[in-house]
Amino acid sequence: MPVHWTIDSEAKIFEVVCTGMVEADEFHRMLDVLIGSNALGYRKLFDGSQADTRLGALDVLNIGVRLRALHGDGTSLGPLAVVIPADKYPLLSRVLGILASPRRPMRIFSEVDRARKWLETPAVRRKVPASQGDVADRANQQSVSC
Repeated sequence: MPVHWTIDSEAKIFEVVCTGMVEADEFHRMLDVLIGSNALGYRKLFDGSQADTRLGALDVLNIGVRLRALHGDGTSLGPLAVVIPADKYPLLSRVLGILASPRRPMRIFSEVDRARKWLETPAVRRKVPASQGDVADRANQQSVSC
């Protein structure tokens, strides 16, 4: 499978690396995992620099519709760094535009190291929404320390 992901719940980061030929069903499976693991608010690194695709316009539109639906459900989306080769930008420009529409930090990079450094900056890390567990943990810590 050319789409691999890692979820680090402690660091609140979801990293995706695509290699080889990526099909629409693999992208949808990755979205299922992202949603199912409650990681939409995490920082996200999507590295497509070593990938290719045969996605057609309808595939890209379907992915875009699904991403747009995530924006409208009130879920806070975390920062996103996307790494793609310049020749893939025309194909993915609509999806990238949809990804950029919510109020969250997002940047497109041509190098993974630069994307990772940006995601680690304090300004970006502050944009990761607190999860319900974090809020409860802080409340418990405050009540214990009082």
